[in-house]
Parts: sequence; structure tokens; C-alpha cells
Amino acid sequence: MQQTAPRRSNRERSEDTRDRLIEAARRLFVEKSYAETGTPEIVREAGVTRGALYHHFADKQALFAAVAEREAESVAREIETGALDTTSATAALIDGGAAYLNAMTHPGRTRLLLLDGPAVLGRRQMDEIEDRHSNRTLREGLHAAMEAGALRSLPLDALTGLLAAAFDRAALAIDAGSDADAQIKALNGLIEGLATAPAPQA
Repeated sequence: MQQTAPRRSNRERSEDTRDRLIEAARRLFVEKSYAETGTPEIVREAGVTRGALYHHFADKQALFAAVAEREAESVAREIETGALDTTSATAALIDGGAAYLNAMTHPGRTRLLLLDGPAVLGRRQMDEIEDRHSNRTLREGLHAAMEAGALRSLPLDALTGLLAAAFDRAALAIDAGSDADAQIKALNGLIEGLATAPAPQA
């Protein structure tokens, strides 16, 4: 007897449509840039109607924000995975930093998050997105290292912002062709320079 596929719920169909729009928009934003991509192209690429686009997103900018949010989520997952098997809080920061730079090499990601993101959404909204994801992982790592006594106690939010900016600058440099190993070595030096001084010998 022929089996029929189970019918999807309205919620499942809605989530599928939203996913298709985000994926199509990402492809086009990377291929053509945000400014050069129109909503008619996005709906054609996604295979949905214009009405479906505006059911899920107020406008192209809101769709871009969803793309950026998903990219940032992916980066945070890679950071957390990269720091899973570390033996110390400082090692977790170093491994997490390397994982961040590796995650940012995914095609188009650096431009989407570090160049187009602030230009399209504004610095404040991009900061909010990053604070929910990659900056959150960095802040948690720094806090854990300070709690463990591995790093000097410094203002946590300020230190997170400064180190995040350094990592972003390194990601941009690598994307432009800079030596990734040199960037990682310099960033590791920054982290190691924050370590608490060893106790003086008697």
C-alpha cells in the first residue's frame, strides 16, 4: 500500500518559508552585495511570493538582520565547540579565539558581519547581535578566566569590547590576505599578556 507523506503543520511551512528567504538572501547578499540585491530577486531565488517575504519581514533591512543573526549564531556555535576540550580557562580563550577566526573564513561571513552589517543596520544593532553571540562567548570566557585567577581582574565589559574589536580586525585582515598564523600569534600574545603574574619565588 502506498504511504503518503505526513502533512506539515502551518508552523512548519511558515518556518520553511522563512528559512528559504534567509538562505536565498544570504546567497545574493554575498554574491551581489546588499545594496545591489532587490527583493524581487530574493523571492525568485527563494521560490516564494512577495507576499510571503513581507509576511515574515518588514523590509529588506529586516531580512538582512535575520541573515546577520543566523551568521552570528553559527559563529558562536563554532567558538563553543572549539573550546570544549580545553584544560584551562586561558586555553579556552585561546582556542575559542582561533575558532572565531576560523569561523569567519566561511565565504562571505566577514563582509556580512563586519562590513555590511554595521553599514546596513548601524553599529548599535550589530553590537546587540554580536553581544548575543560571539561577544557573549568571549565575555563568558574572560569571566571564567578571571574567576579562576588565570587573568588579572579588569572591567569585564570594557575588556570584552576591546578584545572583540581586536579579533574583528584580525578577521578583516585575514579576509584581505594577511597571514592567519601571524594574526593568531599576536592575539594569543594579547591574551597571555593579561595573565596574572606568577607568584615571586622565595
